[in-house]
Amino acid sequence: MGTSQNRAERLLALMDVLRDGQLHRAEDLAATLGVSLRTIYRDMKTLMASGVAIEGARGTGYRAQTALTLPPLNLTETELEALHIGLAVVGTGMEGELRAAAESLSAKIDAVLPEEAGGVVQGFGFASYPFDLSARALRHLEPLRTAIRAKQKLRLVTQDGARDVRPLKLRYWGRVWVLAVWDETGNAFAEQRVDQITEITPLPGLFVEEPGKSLRDFEAQL
Repeated sequence: MGTSQNRAERLLALMDVLRDGQLHRAEDLAATLGVSLRTIYRDMKTLMASGVAIEGARGTGYRAQTALTLPPLNLTETELEALHIGLAVVGTGMEGELRAAAESLSAKIDAVLPEEAGGVVQGFGFASYPFDLSARALRHLEPLRTAIRAKQKLRLVTQDGARDVRPLKLRYWGRVWVLAVWDETGNAFAEQRVDQITEITPLPGLFVEEPGKSLRDFEAQL
């Protein structure tokens, strides 16, 4: 590898060499990558500062630790939802080591995830948010999104009974999915946790926005 390669590629190459867990002298790394010893020292300092779990120092050599540490990430609400879906899929569809890893990762995320003001206090992942509830919520997300886009009235069944609603918006608190609705049975806005829905039935006909019953009216009252 020549010195002309960009730094990002060089850092990735360094991580690839170190991932075998063996001790590597800085001189050998410099020779492998075709760069100066000073460049290796600077790159190792950069990797360590970025959260890559590397141990070692000048004169002794470097090795990657078994556990890797990711740098801090700023996730959007949608990205966090995608992460939750992915963990739920692994947790419900796999057994053994992968399921255990999903549980462990969920617990780590839950430990650093801030509580949402006014939100539902509930575990992000599987330590306190059981697999069956996550799977149930996953099954409902697509039909609910479809109904929202089509303005399709729905009958929702939960352990508290059935009610006819106008689905307005799926909200994600970083912990659970919540469906905002105009509850025609109760004649009021309401929010329903998706994992608590046991059955969804589309009702005949679509709804149109009416004053006092729209998403805009719902959000105005928050």
